[in-house]
Amino acid sequence: MTEKKKSGFIPGLISGMATTAKTAMRPADTQHYPDEKPALPPRSRGVIALQTDNCTSCMLCARECPDWCIYIDSHKETIPPATEGGRARQQNVLDRFAIDFSLCMYCGICIEVCPFDALFWSPEFEYAETDIRDLLHEKDRLGEWMATVPPPAAIDPGADLTKTDGPEADS
Repeated sequence: MTEKKKSGFIPGLISGMATTAKTAMRPADTQHYPDEKPALPPRSRGVIALQTDNCTSCMLCARECPDWCIYIDSHKETIPPATEGGRARQQNVLDRFAIDFSLCMYCGICIEVCPFDALFWSPEFEYAETDIRDLLHEKDRLGEWMATVPPPAAIDPGADLTKTDGPEADS
């Protein structure tokens, strides 16, 4: 061993004081959060927003949720026929749509499986509550988050919109 290891109280104290002096001279990287809002990345996940007009109560989001934190209640209403002699149809009407954010793990599966684009990521993250029971958000509160959902990303300027993917493109 060619290097001699420094040990003892005095060398350790001097080394610690040198580290403290170097750190004290650097500017702080602290964000003053409540006063200054952080700059979030464009695809950050905050809270799940609900577009109630698009929800058909198909229950796909509730079935696919690994935490079972989505609660949906609906009923069927009969719609009269649009034309004379037509058949009356039935339509699901959404009564309750709730997400328990105390159970949600923010995986986004519910948003991905929704075939009617009723669920979206909102970048809002300030919805903390003092009581855990208040983290059960009903459809009215989830609908309010829709105002904070950013518009979809622009289409890539190099994309060819005349071509389709699939067998039709080959013929």
